[in-house]
Amino acid sequence: MSVKTEIKNAGTRSSEVSPLVQIRNLKKYFNVGGNTLKAVTNLTLDIYPGETVGLVGESGCGKSTAGRTILRMYEPSGGEVIFDGQSIYKCCVSDMKKMHRKMQMIFQDPYASLNPRMNVEDLIAEPLDIHRMASSKSKRRERVKELLKLVGLEPEHMSRFPHEFSGGQRQRIGIARALAMEPKFIVCDEPISSLDVSIQAQVVNLLKDLQTKMGLTYLFIAHDLSMVRYISNRIMVMYLGNMVELADSEELHENPLHPYTVALHSAVPIPDPEAAKNKEGIVLEGDVPSPINPPSGCVFRTRCPKAIDICSREVPEWKEFKPGHCVACHLYNK
Repeated sequence: MSVKTEIKNAGTRSSEVSPLVQIRNLKKYFNVGGNTLKAVTNLTLDIYPGETVGLVGESGCGKSTAGRTILRMYEPSGGEVIFDGQSIYKCCVSDMKKMHRKMQMIFQDPYASLNPRMNVEDLIAEPLDIHRMASSKSKRRERVKELLKLVGLEPEHMSRFPHEFSGGQRQRIGIARALAMEPKFIVCDEPISSLDVSIQAQVVNLLKDLQTKMGLTYLFIAHDLSMVRYISNRIMVMYLGNMVELADSEELHENPLHPYTVALHSAVPIPDPEAAKNKEGIVLEGDVPSPINPPSGCVFRTRCPKAIDICSREVPEWKEFKPGHCVACHLYNK
């Protein structure tokens, strides 16, 4: 069995393979007007070499904050992230600079993440310049050409500026820039949400092809459960900064446990019109609570159709309901 197949079938990996990224009790809080906003609370996750872990949840649940904190773009409020055996929160500035060669991010908005005053050659070569990885201008240019071809763009695009490209092409430029350092791990922060639907599949397929060619490991952040299922080996569901469920992508599709996951799953469109007619959607009542003042006990209880008395009193324990399938819900803690 190949490593990729083993990951796909596992949900969690055997002890014979070490995680590339180990996230332990990660917290990120912000001070907002003298109040504490709990953006991410006790995130714990192992990400193994060559796999894609999807991170899903509605807007404002803390997905992007989690991704940026994992890469130490935000300083954590607590917890630990170990990358390739080294704690990144204990690194000094020079060590962190070296670490960022192996850990990169693809940003959500290709319009905002590219400097409009720089041409494509300089945008992609900027990491090479910062880390002094090109010994001459000719080698710098050759490396940029290689990266452009890798993401499906032409070398003659080097002299153009971001405004001359479509959204999908700009995202390809962002991907090329992330690949310049030959990273092992990439956080994809909703890389397709700002693109046309017709372009989204092209970008996702490009990411899958690059993963196969280069042995990349992804944390893929999105709110589209169907697209996350397509690209991911495992999927973690977040609500209001908290983990609520983690499972193999097919297991989560076939057997969602947490009421929030069930609601997300019910909102996924079905291409079969007849099947869609018989599908019963779940509409969650009420608004998402403020992370400044989250509900007591289970943070989802104020919108949960299956909430019971204990939900208001106790935080549900994160438990492995069956091998590889974990959930934080009192319905499964009996």
